[in-house]
Amino acid sequence: MRAGYAYELAFRQFEVSDTRVFDRPQTGRAFFEGVIRDHLDLGRPDQVVLIFDRKLTPRTPGRFITKIVTRGVDPQLSCTYKSSRLKQYFKLGRALRTETVIGDTYDFGIGRRVCAKNLSALHTIGETANRRLCDAEAQTAQPAPDLVTLTHVTRPSTTTDGLHAPALAFGDPRVMALLASLVHFSHVLAGFTNRQLVDLVTNLWDHPYSSRQATYDLRRLRRKGLIARVPGSHCYQLTPLGRRVAVLFTKAHGRVLAPGLALLDPILPADLAPRCPLAAAWRQLDLALNDFVDRQLLAA
Repeated sequence: MRAGYAYELAFRQFEVSDTRVFDRPQTGRAFFEGVIRDHLDLGRPDQVVLIFDRKLTPRTPGRFITKIVTRGVDPQLSCTYKSSRLKQYFKLGRALRTETVIGDTYDFGIGRRVCAKNLSALHTIGETANRRLCDAEAQTAQPAPDLVTLTHVTRPSTTTDGLHAPALAFGDPRVMALLASLVHFSHVLAGFTNRQLVDLVTNLWDHPYSSRQATYDLRRLRRKGLIARVPGSHCYQLTPLGRRVAVLFTKAHGRVLAPGLALLDPILPADLAPRCPLAAAWRQLDLALNDFVDRQLLAA
């Protein structure tokens, strides 16, 4: 101090947590495990990791990641953004714990000096991220949108200010890849940009996808009310309606339509068809219809 040097505290790591205690713990655990099970394929996570319930130190040998669910294993949902992380787990068998850990304040354009302004800004970011994740999970569990809303999404429409909103046709490969790329929980932290959307859709679609196409898709998503632009940035966030529509379309196409049509394929080998009740019932219906038509034609 006498030499003219001063010391100031700086943020090395900042954590904001949200703990929601359930009055019925079994229901809370079932909800959280349902979220993880539901998103094993939604959003195409980079990896699914189970954290073992044991104390680990730098000297503990071996790796502790497995694909087998057994006792003493607690599922954990974790999203990363640059040096920051958003994680969620079920704590002490009765509370849903959501934590945002900011490893570098510069990730969000905030200084490292400990002061009231930076503290308030970091606290707001952490609380917002925690709330968005919980809200996104709740929106996913809500009933499907009504028929009027689905018609508005899948058919051309006009916004309240007279702008044309192109359709998002269910089953179109580009649309399905687009919606599947939007449901990443990692978008909860900082949203997604045009460039990120290009990378995500390219991985899910078997055709080239350019920045210009992404701009067109972002425009029609905004006009349909499925995404909103983050003020003062080039990032976008899913709206509550957008998440419900994206989850519904992705689930219906990936888990019902695609595998169902594969089982109804007439060229499905005969030795495989009897193993599936749907394929067997479809073939029985097909035979019954053919028999009915033949008898009606003979009677005529």
